[in-house]
Amino acid sequence: QVQLVESGGGLVQAGGSLRLSCAASGRTFRRSAMGWFRQAPRKEREFVATINWSGSTIYYADSVKGRFTISRDNAKNTVYLQMNSLKSEDTAVYYCAASSPGLATTTPNNYDYWGQGTQATVSS
Repeated sequence: QVQLVESGGGLVQAGGSLRLSCAASGRTFRRSAMGWFRQAPRKEREFVATINWSGSTIYYADSVKGRFTISRDNAKNTVYLQMNSLKSEDTAVYYCAASSPGLATTTPNNYDYWGQGTQATVSS
């Protein structure tokens, strides 16, 4: 069992930065791939970034490539999403998720556990 708690969301102006954190409980974190997804109002949940268990494989959505960076600290059971050069279209609730097989994956159905989400709002 893995419990995930996101933090770090807030209100920022366009061009600014936010750093999201996702703290995980449970021993399986170190063997899990982690992902970030987001959902904007009236839109479906979409993939943002994923990192495998060791941090050696990372994928990004095209819309965030070059602006967002995913990382993890297995000693702290935490995964991060550094978001730079934010745009109004990045406004969404951001969710972290854990996938037990440990392989980085962009598919939501491959994730076993989800956090409650943290709101990030970018004003233009």
